Formats: sequence, C-alpha cells, structure tokens
Amino acid sequence: MRTEEAAEAEEAAEAEGTGHDLRHHGDAEVRDDGAALVDLAVNVRAGTPPDWLRQRVAASLADLAAYPDGRAARAAVAARHGLPARRVLLTAGAAEAFVLLARALKVRRPVVVHPQFTEPEAALRDAGHSVDRVVLREADGFRLDPGLVPEDADLVVVGNPTNPTSVLYPADVLAQLARPGRVLVVDEAFMDAVPGEREALAGRTDVPGLVVLRSLTKTWGLAGLRIGYVLAAPEVIDALERAQPLWPVSTPALTAARACVEPRALAEAEAWARRVADDRAYLVAGLKRFADRGLSVVEPAEGPFVLVRLPGAAAVRRRLRGLGYAVRRGDTFPGLGEEWLRLAVRDRGTTDGFLRALADALAVDPPGPAD
Repeated sequence: MRTEEAAEAEEAAEAEGTGHDLRHHGDAEVRDDGAALVDLAVNVRAGTPPDWLRQRVAASLADLAAYPDGRAARAAVAARHGLPARRVLLTAGAAEAFVLLARALKVRRPVVVHPQFTEPEAALRDAGHSVDRVVLREADGFRLDPGLVPEDADLVVVGNPTNPTSVLYPADVLAQLARPGRVLVVDEAFMDAVPGEREALAGRTDVPGLVVLRSLTKTWGLAGLRIGYVLAAPEVIDALERAQPLWPVSTPALTAARACVEPRALAEAEAWARRVADDRAYLVAGLKRFADRGLSVVEPAEGPFVLVRLPGAAAVRRRLRGLGYAVRRGDTFPGLGEEWLRLAVRDRGTTDGFLRALADALAVDPPGPAD
C-alpha cells in the first residue's frame, strides 16, 4: 500500500513527466503544522544569521529608496576567490542561477548527475529541455565515475558536496568531466561547510567550460533573503546576466554578500565547518547503534547532513513528527526510494534528543509499507 506522501509525489511527478517530485524540498517538512518541530529537514545552519550579520543587513534598510548597486558586492566576491569581477554574477540564491543557465545557454544534451539537488533538472525541464540522467548507485557509495557521463553531453550538472548523499568528489575527478564545447556546472552550495573547502573548484580558471555555483543562504541562515553567485568565464557571465531581470538582488542581500566574504566571516565559516565535522561524526556514531534495525548511513559523509537508509522509513518519519522532529524524505530524489531519509547535522544536544526519539520510533515492530 502506498503512503500518502508517495501518492502525492507520484501525482507531482506524473504532472512533470519525471518520475519524481522535483519541486519538493526540505522546507515543506517544517511549514504549517511542522513549524513547531525540531528541524533536521532543512540544511540551513541553526542559530543564524549571527547578530553581527543581522546588524549589517538591518543598517542597509536606510538605503532602500535607491536602486540596488551590486558593483561593490560583486568585487568583494571576486576578490574572495581571486578572480576578476567580470567572472562573477550575483543571483537571488543559487536556485536563480539554475534557472538562468537553463534559459540562457543553448544546449542540445543536458545531463544531470543524481541523486542530487533536484532544482537544476526542474529548471532545465521548465525551459523546454529534454534532460538525461546519470543515476549513481548505492553499491558504489554514490561515487561518480566520469566515464558514466555520455561523451556528447554538452551540459553536465553535479553537486559537490552532493545533496543529499553528502559525498564529496575529488576536484580532479570532476575536472575530468570537462570537454571542449561542454559546460560543466558544479554546485558548491555546501562547500563552505567542508573544512578548508578542500576539493573546491571555485576560483579555478584552468578547467574549460567550468561554472561554479555558490550559496550564502546555508551557512549564514539567509534563505529568506536569497543570495548566491556564479563563477564562470566572462562570456558565460554575460549570457546569464542578459537573462536576469533588472536589479535582481536586493540592497540587503548585496550587503550580506559583502559581509559574508570578509575575513572575519570566512574565519567564522571555517570554524563552523570544523564543528560540523565533529557533530556529524557524533550523529553518525549514534545512528550506527540502530544497525540491528536495518539502518545504514552513506559514508564517508562530508556535508552538513547525512543520508540514511531504513526499512519503513516513511512510517518512521511520520512517527518522528509525532515525537517532535522533522526529517527530509528521500524518495523525491532520483535514484532514491521511500526507504531513504536525509538528516541535517545539529549540535550534540539536539542530536541526543533526536536519537532518543528515533529509538522510540523504532521501539515497535519494524514498520512496513502499509504502516
């Protein structure tokens, strides 16, 4: 018997012809009746934005009568990555960048590597493209073999570290995907949660066709403000900018962009990334205590979230909601099914509470599909 969530997902997928509900995201778990739940469904850093950033954004409200001027923020982002400003485009979150790429680039065979954030494929389909998928296997640890990507693909989209698998690909493996005439889009929305940003391609100019996307909404808690950016060759930036509306990024968001690439902010982000690594190890160790109930964790995890497989996960997820915790369902990601859940990494106190709730949710007979 299908769960209610599975039925809804199938209806949405049928409407867009994809087989998965590409428009479902973690925030759906904590809206409406989920607003009071402890949030392990959304991958935004808890307790953000910090006070100093709130104050900077609040001070920018005095300038709202003027049209936004993004030149200073663009230059600041460029300097952060050691690039000229003509290689940077500021966007209303990384999600806008996917829409711009889908609309502005003339491609014949776009390929999206899954499981990953579903918005790139949704944007491509909305723009009228037929999208091919490279679906990675659990048996391979969801690792990417560049040889799996069709040679004639002229647009390839991959996340690093990847949402939802938390896999971090070596930069040289991703660079192998580059080809003359191909645009290689690497979504690095969670790279600043990796200590030292190892394996980052941001700032590289030696990889042909490389487009790197970054988000400032995850680490800094700015999902409601919408700010991200694109790093690419000037001709790609120009094409994307022509597809943008006028003044696409607000003055408060531009202020946040400048603040979040300052040395103080980068040091804070690095310290947070190291805490995430410790807190993630603590979460994974706790989850492994449930191995006898069939729970397994995709490892090594390198992002601020982990992906777990659990028999009857859809029913467990509903029980967890009743116990006060929201987690992200996995079946809307191509390559995953109802037995998958994604969990955001939180502080140890929150993790301890969640693990107790998980023990309660599993303290009944192993749930089946009809539970």
